Amino acid sequence: MPKIGLLVHIEAKPEYAGEVESALRGARQLADEEKGTVTWFAFRQSATVFGVFDTFDDEQGRTAHLEGQVAAALGEIAKTMLASAPTISEVDLLGVKVP
Repeated sequence: MPKIGLLVHIEAKPEYAGEVESALRGARQLADEEKGTVTWFAFRQSATVFGVFDTFDDEQGRTAHLEGQVAAALGEIAKTMLASAPTISEVDLLGVKVP
């Protein structure tokens, strides 16, 4: 069972919201390739606000993810498409239900 996670808040510039959505949809393939990433969710909260929630079994997995291709891709779009830098919060999971 995953024990830790990341919650990422992403706000796109209005004119780039569609491109940010596409980038997040495409990032799933990158997340699939990360052995230490247990689950990965990208979501939209409003026209310009997006988020990512992912889980890991241990700190090594979380660190690898933060240093991996998904984070690099987010860093690239942050340069031009985001209203502000993404907010990344580390979380401890208190309960998990998986199928």
